[in-house]
Formats: sequence, structure tokens, C-alpha cells
Amino acid sequence: MTLRNYDIAELRRLDVAHHLPAQQDYRLMREMGGSRIITRAKGCHIYDGDGQALLDGMAGLWCVQVGYGREELAKAAYEQMLELPYYNTFFKTAAPPTVLLAAKIAQLLGGDLNHVFFNSSGSEAIDTIIRLSRYYWQVKGQPERNVIIARTNGYHGSTIAGASLGGMKAMHEQGGPWLPGIEHVMQPYPFGLGFGEDPTAFGERAADAIEQKILAVGPEKVAAFIGEPVQGAGGVIIPPESYWPRVEAICRKYGILLVSDDVICGFGRLGQWFGFQHFGIKPDLVSMAKGLSSGYLPISAVGVADHIVEALREKGGDFVHGFTYSGHPTAAAVALKNIEIIEREDLVRRTREDTGPYLARGLAELAKHPRVGEARSLGLIGAVEIVTRGGTNERFPGPEGKAGMTVRDLCIKNGLMVRAVRDSLVMSPPLVISHEEIDVLLGAIRKSLDEAEPQFRALETAAPEPPASH
Repeated sequence: MTLRNYDIAELRRLDVAHHLPAQQDYRLMREMGGSRIITRAKGCHIYDGDGQALLDGMAGLWCVQVGYGREELAKAAYEQMLELPYYNTFFKTAAPPTVLLAAKIAQLLGGDLNHVFFNSSGSEAIDTIIRLSRYYWQVKGQPERNVIIARTNGYHGSTIAGASLGGMKAMHEQGGPWLPGIEHVMQPYPFGLGFGEDPTAFGERAADAIEQKILAVGPEKVAAFIGEPVQGAGGVIIPPESYWPRVEAICRKYGILLVSDDVICGFGRLGQWFGFQHFGIKPDLVSMAKGLSSGYLPISAVGVADHIVEALREKGGDFVHGFTYSGHPTAAAVALKNIEIIEREDLVRRTREDTGPYLARGLAELAKHPRVGEARSLGLIGAVEIVTRGGTNERFPGPEGKAGMTVRDLCIKNGLMVRAVRDSLVMSPPLVISHEEIDVLLGAIRKSLDEAEPQFRALETAAPEPPASH
């Protein structure tokens, strides 16, 4: 019996009985009677077991750049599996697609980022960066340089190391203690932390917080600073243009490694091959995943600058780090074909010059809605801030998130899959999305905001919740 013939009700029963999905409230899942079962997908749409079509405004999980149903990617996997489905890179060996993919990524990264270390997930790429940056300073004779500075509300994965490096409060409340040697600074979030402030001045202020942290810790103890070019899971936080150049200057001033976490922003999302390229900076290490294979197979990578590799080569000896699936030949073959499609269909330029600006114009109109405080985007990633009064950053009373989840649920009912982050909606559609589909996306959000008005009024009139007893 094929999966297509399974009874959806039975799948949902099995889901509750045996499956633990990622980042879920398991009690709520049981009360709901199981997950929404997604059965197929094509282009920019996904389809559930009840027959509902949903425009995928999240490209899966920020990743399906070329859309669903690409036969070329399936054939690339099939052909590689027949020839060499798997082999490791531990035994002084490498497979052809792995080597070719490393060379291609180095070409796309540009500058002196000529070396690539492969992993299977963005979280593993972050683990690699933590180990590699600390080991680099050991090799340089400065082992005391082991502190890594990251940002509040930044996201760098769900492993212990990744969650430690990330600045998500909800994650830090579960499963500690956390990795030592991590420090956090303010995020460059103009709407939340600098509303009404001059954008250039705010960007510089946010960057200067990094220098203040470096001086507080001691420059001789700091190994690296890491940040997402645009914070994705944190709520699509787009920094002012003044931010990243000043961050780079601070890192160079104190000889600190600059790390760009391009897991979400890479492979065309911001209208350049990598997010750091949009902001005109030159990092020493770059993490990437998601769009590398458009999510068709798990693969991630770390781009590494020449000077780091030369230090390791001069030292000699094993870098005792790696994974069973590092450089997986089938995943590499699919990633190569995915990059070929992105290049052939000119999706990076199209995002920068066509669909990205088209989305931005539509969001500018949506920003006039009486319950929208700000609607922002860069390339094909965006956010809509939900507020009590349009054009302000005044949130609804009570715990954050109720307004956002209300609108998110209505969007799904109205045929659009988006994500709620606190009281905002975030989006990152496939790079192949059309103007007509962008119109549908924006129309569904507007309709859902309108339909949420009774819930918004209830939130406004609700009595504030009493403080928790201790």
C-alpha cells in the first residue's frame, strides 16, 4: 500500500500515538487530534489530507527556493544513489559531487572564502563554527580567546550549542545549563527598540553595543561575533544599512572573527547569493543550509576564509570534528542541481529586481491597515507587525503572541501558510513565486486582519492578567 492510499484519520491517530513533531505543544497536539497531514506539493502550493490547497508563504521552513515538484532534483538524487548513494569523508576520501559543490559554493561566496566544510543541518553548521573558531585561536597561540558574542533574540539552531549561541528566551528556559563562553548583545530591531529614532543612529547604537561587550569581556578573550544578516526566526529583523559595516569595523578593530549566519538569508533570499553580500561585508566564516538544496535533502555547509585554513595547515594534525553525513554525495548532487536551477532561472536577480520590490510595494499598502504598525521586507522575506493602532508600535495588553497567532490561524483558514512570531506575521515564499501569487498572499493577510477584529477588540478590553505568584 502506498502512502497516498492511507486513511488521513488513521495517520492523525498514529501521529498522536507515536510521532513527536518539532517545536510543538504535545498536549495541544493531542487535544487537536493530531497534525495537519501534508500530502503533496507543487510549485508554491502545499496540499493537506483534507484537500485544502495552501499557498506556502514560508517556503517550507525558509528553504524551498525553487518550489516543489522539481523532477530535476529527484532525478539528480536517483542517479547519484545508483552510482554512489553514500560514502564518508573521514578516510581521506571524497565523492565527485561533494568536491564540485565545495568549489561552486566557494565561487558564489567570493573573496577569500575559498574553503567549505559540510554538515547536514544549520545547527550542525553552527556547531562547526563554534569549534572551528575556538580551535583557530588555539592554533594561533591564544586559547583564552573562546568567548563568542551573539545577539538577543537571534536564532542559531536547536542543539545545545546552537541554542546557547542563540538568544531565544523561550529556548533558554528549557533544557539548560547552557554552553559557557557565550555573551549576548541587543538586536538591531528598529521597530521594537528604536521606534522613531533616526535609522542610521539606531544602527550605529546597536553595533556599538558589540564594542561595549567586547571591552567588558576583554578583547583578548573574544573569539568571534556572529549574527544573521536579517534575523529570521526572531521576527524578520532587518537592520539599518549603517549596522553591518560598523559591526565589521569593530570586529577588525579588535581582531575578532566575523561570522555571518546565512542559513536563512543564503541562496537568493535577500536578492544576493548570500545575505552578507547585500550588506557589503566580508565575514571570516559563513554558515548555510536550507536554500542550499531547497530543502529537498538535508545538507549544510560552512564557508571558511583562507587565513583560517592556512593556520590549520601550518599547525598540521587532525581537526577532530565531523559527521557521518558530512559531504553526503546524494545531498551534494541535489544541491548542485538546485544551484544550477537558481542560476538558469535567474532567481537571485529576479528576487532583487522584480519580485522582491513587488512584495515591498504590496506590503507598503498593507502597512496602511489600522492594525498594522509596520510592514517590512528585503528581497523575499518580510514581516507584518500587528498593533492596537496603525502606524504605532503599541502592542495589545496581556502576554505577547495572542494577536499574532489569531491572524496566523485565520491566514491558514484563508489558504495561506505563514508563521506567527510574537505579534507579527513573517513570510518567506519560494523564489519562484509570481506577482499573482504575491497578490494572493497579501490579500489573505489583509482579509485575515479584517476577520480578526472581534478578537482584537476582546484583547483590548480584557482585564490584565494578575502577576504570577512565587
